[in-house]
Amino acid sequence: MEIEKIVSIHSQQKEFFASHATLPLSYRTAALRSLKERLVAFEPRLLQAMQADMGKPWFEAATAEIWAVQEELDYTLRHLTGWVRPRRVRTPLLHAPASSAIHPEPFGQVLIISPWNYPYLLLMSPLIGALAAGNVALLKPSEHAPRTAAVIEELVNGSFDPGLAHVINGGVEVARNLLSLPYDYIFFTGGTRVGRLVMKAAAEHLTPVTLELGGKSPVIVDASADLEVAASRIVWGKFFNAGQTCIAPDYVLAHASIRAKLVERMVRKTREYYGEDPSVSPHLARIINGHHFNRLKKLIDPQKVVYGGQAKDHQHYIAPTILDPVSPGDLVMEEEIFGPILPVLEYNSLEEAMRIVQLHPNPLALYLFTRDKRVEELVVSQVSFGGGCINDVVSHFANSDLPFGGRGSSGMGRYHGRHTFETFTHYKSILRRSLKPDVPLRYPPNRISERVMRVIFTIACWLG
Repeated sequence: MEIEKIVSIHSQQKEFFASHATLPLSYRTAALRSLKERLVAFEPRLLQAMQADMGKPWFEAATAEIWAVQEELDYTLRHLTGWVRPRRVRTPLLHAPASSAIHPEPFGQVLIISPWNYPYLLLMSPLIGALAAGNVALLKPSEHAPRTAAVIEELVNGSFDPGLAHVINGGVEVARNLLSLPYDYIFFTGGTRVGRLVMKAAAEHLTPVTLELGGKSPVIVDASADLEVAASRIVWGKFFNAGQTCIAPDYVLAHASIRAKLVERMVRKTREYYGEDPSVSPHLARIINGHHFNRLKKLIDPQKVVYGGQAKDHQHYIAPTILDPVSPGDLVMEEEIFGPILPVLEYNSLEEAMRIVQLHPNPLALYLFTRDKRVEELVVSQVSFGGGCINDVVSHFANSDLPFGGRGSSGMGRYHGRHTFETFTHYKSILRRSLKPDVPLRYPPNRISERVMRVIFTIACWLG
């Protein structure tokens, strides 16, 4: 798309927001309800598009994308009336008589850039919060899931005035042109390398950003864990979407006393879920493109494969693969895997496990399987990570009441449920003061001694 077309739509949105049309609650609610109707109508086409782009199984696309977006939309509609109200807060006695309140207002014009691995969910979820908060939005889906991006473009652009929300499809040049323009907020989901470029572009206009990135998300399985449950849930979370999930278990740290038993169970569960030949399973997605396929193949050490390892170039198929034993210095431990390869490492003490985790930048997620409350408390309090689960994986993402986001190289900012609304909202602080009495103490010349003034100030602050 030519830069002139992008600039034209950008200008339309700026003018539309300046008209204040998006401010009334009734307008926001109507926009979200209109979107809800369109989402239901487009569901079959979206499922087909995701299947065509990356072989995404029906169950995975429906539960993790289609229905998840519908739930986010319903949750927002149920709570939006309460979110938009100004909130009264305490006013110190020093300012009496007065009242204080926090007024939510939209940032204005926002840009949302989404990735290919969950092309529908990770674009529509932030859009719902942006519209609920009263913003206008430009949307850039990933070009690596082109069929899904085309359906989303038709869905959104057919639902809204371009001044309110508009999808612009294209590759790197389109993204570069979009980022060259000023916005009031940018929301990006993707890899750390591109995240740095987005943040650099935002800095040119002093634009605030949310970055949802990734990292090597560990699973710690201690000696007290229920191994049958742990194996079931780790395998499910790892191979869901063929491991192409930013919060997928990246590697397993298993206590030395249970490592072999855990690996045996994970192998058995993988066979149970995907059959003797996973390449014909209808429940396993494919790798998105040749670049990522070739990158992943290089991470598989044939000497350490205890299950899987097969690959089919023409299908971009990589079998669910378990590597054991792996050491922290192995190639597969150098970068986020983002594919169906699960390395297993061994540890002898909890301190050793936490040290291994801390060899990498703050992970987006951490998972712990244990029945020992002390172990749980130590890991949660002493290891830095974005969020996670105890005795499960991935599921914290699906709770709209939990803020989702990373820290450090795994991201900044948070969203989901009310937290998405808050991300796209500026909170304006207002103190309303009575005209009388107008106490002259604060005006010069200040005739009260410093000692008396300090006592008055201290008492007023303490009582307030």
